[in-house]
Parts: sequence; structure tokens; C-alpha cells
Amino acid sequence: MLKTVLFTDIVESTARAAAEGDRRWHNLLDQHDATIRRELGRFRGEEVKTTGDGFLAAFDGPGRAINCARAIAARSRELGVEVRAGVHTGECEVRGDDLAGIAVHIGARVASLAGPGEVLVTSTVRDLVSGSGIEFNERGRHALKGIPGEWAVLAVRG
Repeated sequence: MLKTVLFTDIVESTARAAAEGDRRWHNLLDQHDATIRRELGRFRGEEVKTTGDGFLAAFDGPGRAINCARAIAARSRELGVEVRAGVHTGECEVRGDDLAGIAVHIGARVASLAGPGEVLVTSTVRDLVSGSGIEFNERGRHALKGIPGEWAVLAVRG
């Protein structure tokens, strides 16, 4: 089924966990998770799973996924953590409560390229939101580990 996937990840979470200590880090993660779940609800995203310090979520459209990712980055910054995000739209396989397929891998790889507070998307996503007012900066073509070819990656502006 066609889905827009959003991956988020806390930047430098291991170093941050070591600096905060287990109890404070656990409390911060709880706040982070609650914040992300609120934003997912607001933008009609579906939590697929958590990844320890991040989330995989699915949307029925890329515009809401981008706006959700921007809100997550802003709210996380208010908590004192930086989040990176990646968005891609493609065919996904539903496997129980999980999503699988190349589109999911592409979303994860794109997220891994993002810097603190950045939302990166594929050119597929950019093309799908054409005319929405969402603006992008080119970030070049990238080989994504395990994915054939090179992929155009763009950063969401603002």
C-alpha cells in the first residue's frame, strides 16, 4: 500500500544518555515520546514503532508528514534535544503492526543523512507536495546503503 513514512531520531542520543544518567535520560525520553505522539495525533500520523530514541510513523500524505516532522523538531528542541527526520513516499508492505519494503529503508537512510533539527525528503516527496507552499533546498544526490541507484535528497526550508 502507498504510504508516506517518517523516521525520527534523537541526535547523539548515546552521548546524551551518558551525560544525563539513566534516570534523567529515561524521563527525557518519556517526555520526547509523549511529544511525538501528540504531534502524530495532530497531523493524523500512525505510530508504527519506536526505535529506542526515535519513531517510525506512517501518513496517508506527504504534506502532513513534513509538517509533523517540523513540529516534532521544534517541540523536541523545547525539551532540550535535537531530532533529525527523514520522509519518503512509496509502496510498503504491511506485516502485522509493522511496515516493510524498500520505501521504509529509503526513509530510514534519508533520515540518517539529516543534521540536528533537519527534515530531509526524497525528490518523490518534493514532487508530491508541489504547489503546497512547502519549500526545499537541494542536498544533492546520494547513494543510500543497500538501495540501488542514487537518490535526490532535499532539506525542508523553515
